[in-house]
Amino acid sequence: MLDRDGDTHLYLQIAEIIRGRIVDGTLRPGQPVPSESVIQREFGVARTTARRAIGLLREEGLVYAARGEGTFVGRHGDAPRVSRKTPLFRQIADDVIEHVRRGDLQPRRPIPSESMLVQRYDVARETVRRAIALLREAGWIYTVPQRGSFVSPRDRWPEDDFPQ
Repeated sequence: MLDRDGDTHLYLQIAEIIRGRIVDGTLRPGQPVPSESVIQREFGVARTTARRAIGLLREEGLVYAARGEGTFVGRHGDAPRVSRKTPLFRQIADDVIEHVRRGDLQPRRPIPSESMLVQRYDVARETVRRAIALLREAGWIYTVPQRGSFVSPRDRWPEDDFPQ
């Protein structure tokens, strides 16, 4: 329980709670740490507060970030992380392709904004950017500066989801 009226910053209190979960074994080496969005919901705080708490734990060497995969308990390389079979950015890209194929996202119409995708998938902005870059590179979407990203015309869709 957070002391919202006390003299200790909320991010320090949250870091202490997560540190306790690591020490007592609730969170074991290699396991993912709760995402910023999960911390926001659990503790009722702003994303920046959650980010500062995780940042503090990273500075202390208790957790580390793996780009596109999340933040994990331990030091990088100490314990094998419980990894997803498919990276998050690829899962997001696959999901967007599925929405295009089903007709939920129409050719020459915008895909959801970066901010909307961050919220929908509960991931970091960089993860969404990697998914969008993958979709663009494969030909599923194109980007118009100052307008956003749009579904490519049907005749430009690749035969394979992500051609080599």
